[in-house]
Amino acid sequence: MPSVSDIAEFLAREFPQTKCTVEAVGNRCAMVRHEVGVAELRPGGTVSGPVLMAVADVALYVAILGEIGIVPLTVTTSLSINFLRRPSASAAIIGECRLLKLGKSLAVGEVSLFSEGSDEPVAHVVGTYSIPPSAR
Repeated sequence: MPSVSDIAEFLAREFPQTKCTVEAVGNRCAMVRHEVGVAELRPGGTVSGPVLMAVADVALYVAILGEIGIVPLTVTTSLSINFLRRPSASAAIIGECRLLKLGKSLAVGEVSLFSEGSDEPVAHVVGTYSIPPSAR
């Protein structure tokens, strides 16, 4: 299965727009990190919802690729997010993913998002990915 560096290289090549870095992958889990700067803030000085959703989406993708190999056409089919508390405007966002189901054609996972340094999640996400038939 691909290593952290394999997946990081793939993301850098195929998704250069992402600011997420892969911190860990394996055992049906993944952890990603996204630095927060002025571009990630919404009015009121908090991290924007789209940034949080993107971190969760990348965490799910990384966890799945860590299990099935680098299959670029594995795609999001649904993503549901619950915003729990205000994220810090001065701390990176950490996404911790755990796959709940990894089937032949669908994968389901949950992601807890944290402001780095805090044990309290800022959001909880559940997502489903479609795995192309040729991948399994």
